[in-house]
Amino acid sequence: MDGQRLDKWLWCARLTRTRTLASRLIEAGKVRINGERIVKASRLVRVGDVVTGAFLSRLFVVRVTGASERRGPASLARTLYEDLSPAPEAVTEPPPRKGARPTKRDRRHLDLFRDEPF
Repeated sequence: MDGQRLDKWLWCARLTRTRTLASRLIEAGKVRINGERIVKASRLVRVGDVVTGAFLSRLFVVRVTGASERRGPASLARTLYEDLSPAPEAVTEPPPRKGARPTKRDRRHLDLFRDEPF
């Protein structure tokens, strides 16, 4: 296979829920191939390309390892790419409560946070 449309590949790889959503993300300039911003959903993606995208406060970086003519099960979709995404940052401090005093559980979380060596 020479290549596959980017919007169809994103949908087949289950990185987006619908093909229409994939097209909208591409046209909004939120997807790159090999560092180049793509604005047309018809751009072909080939094996070895690195696809980067950002949506819903999530960043994904994947290397294309295959293509599929139709959308299959999730197990097949995972074989279409190699995930290169950075690990999500760990939350170091518990979120503050609004208004009331901290509960006993909140106090324990704060104590654990304060007692950690740097």
